[in-house]
Amino acid sequence: MLNKETTTQDEASRHARGAYFTPEPVARFMTQWALKDSAQRILEPSCGEAQFLTAAHDLAQAGGLDLKLFGVELHQPSVDAARERLARHGAAAAITHANFFQQPGTADMDAVIGNPPYVRYQLHRGEERRLSRQAARAAGVELNELSSIWAAFVAHATSFLAPGASMALVLPAELMFVNYAAPIRRMLLERFAEVNLVVFEERIFADAQEEVVLLLARGYRSGSSRSLRLHQFRNAAALDLLDAGIEHTPAALEERWTGSLVGLEAQGILAQALAAANFAPLQSWGETSLGAVTGNNKWFTLTAEQVRALGLGDEDYVRISPPGSRHLRGLELGSGDWARLEEHGAATYMFRPLAQPTAAALRHSEQGELEGVDQAYKCRVRTPWWRVPLLSVPDLFMTYMNADTPRLTTNEAGVHHINSIHGVYLGADVRELGRELLPLASLNTLSMLGAELVGRSYGGGILKVEPREADKLPVPAAHVVAKHAPQLRAVKDQVREHLAHGRKAEATALVDEIVLEQILGLDAQALKTVHQARTDMLVRRKARSKTVKS
Repeated sequence: MLNKETTTQDEASRHARGAYFTPEPVARFMTQWALKDSAQRILEPSCGEAQFLTAAHDLAQAGGLDLKLFGVELHQPSVDAARERLARHGAAAAITHANFFQQPGTADMDAVIGNPPYVRYQLHRGEERRLSRQAARAAGVELNELSSIWAAFVAHATSFLAPGASMALVLPAELMFVNYAAPIRRMLLERFAEVNLVVFEERIFADAQEEVVLLLARGYRSGSSRSLRLHQFRNAAALDLLDAGIEHTPAALEERWTGSLVGLEAQGILAQALAAANFAPLQSWGETSLGAVTGNNKWFTLTAEQVRALGLGDEDYVRISPPGSRHLRGLELGSGDWARLEEHGAATYMFRPLAQPTAAALRHSEQGELEGVDQAYKCRVRTPWWRVPLLSVPDLFMTYMNADTPRLTTNEAGVHHINSIHGVYLGADVRELGRELLPLASLNTLSMLGAELVGRSYGGGILKVEPREADKLPVPAAHVVAKHAPQLRAVKDQVREHLAHGRKAEATALVDEIVLEQILGLDAQALKTVHQARTDMLVRRKARSKTVKS
């Protein structure tokens, strides 16, 4: 439950600044951890209403410690609220009204604690972005243009640390997996002697979709940990003293940390499958690409009835897989499947007239201008605005926003795709084999576990897989699929039938028998390990979608 003292500001204003107040149990736990080793000088950057500094003062009073407290905050009402709150608690603290990125590092703090803002790169722009990247660069960390503001905060915060100091920050869980955070992951493992990461089964912020982790790093410039220890708690109320945790040593310092969530035995099975070339990244089969970006799918995608009503001819549109991916749960999307979608009113067409549009197409585009469709960003930057750039027809479709797991589906209907799904373009040497059997062979539990490792978990328990991440998805290698094609073909009809009736578990069991048992030679214990690891990742992702109990 959020501390009532921290709910005085306008919620919309806070969210625009990326400010989400930390639950009191979390702030207290982190501060208590940071105050070990006789810390005396404590800094809370972007301190808001001083949740962490207040916790530090209260803990110091209880333990007879003499602390010097410092805070930096850009938002004047928050500065006033922080000073008032600390005064009520009898705390002497220096709260500076300033942009943290314009404050030079002092290298004299024993601990930096807090909850940096979570503004994403789309809103983090202009002078603020320049200042943040400059501050990170001064701290020895080069961030790219896609970096969110929290990453620069972490980098700049290190410039305030004295040798041996600690850092305890609430950070987005994307620290563990996004590409732009790679320099931060490397910096943490290089510069701190001990790195701990606390993860939660449930979301701990009631007013944010953002999933968070607690970064607890100690021993700045006192050695390189080169590994991290993972600690998992159900929710904020369950926080307790850290035990030894699970140690995870990335192969490279900047590598993703999602592997830390999977047991070593399951990691070893996947690594062995890849090392033995029985599994390979999806990119070994071909390239994955985003679908057509219209700028306004609702306007550009049309039902058959709309096409008729508008009087459009064949030259005015292209056939597409309808928006969304609910219809892509089988092994293939055939012409009959597409026709049934059309018959049931799905948007199976995309408006895309020739360079010289017909009269009907011209009328529709003029109506779009009256509705302001041409002012959407993607429409504004192309000429003419209504002619959507179109990729060739893909061999396979791939779902990328998944409640369960990414699915590959053969595009037997020969239709185009928009950006609600990905398209996979198979190499010429494996096209026939891949179209026939890759969607089937990839429906195995080890590939599903791999998807949890390469994808990103978003609000609502959704697993998102971008094209570059899809390239890394571990699937059975082409030569293995070719060798075991007879066995796979033998179960294809059964798998198709199971999927048609929503029995994915039964379909997966048939594929696992071939891929995991026959091809990889996994015994009963190894199979159990893989299944449990994948189940644990899925359950954990789903649990984090639950609303925080107040």
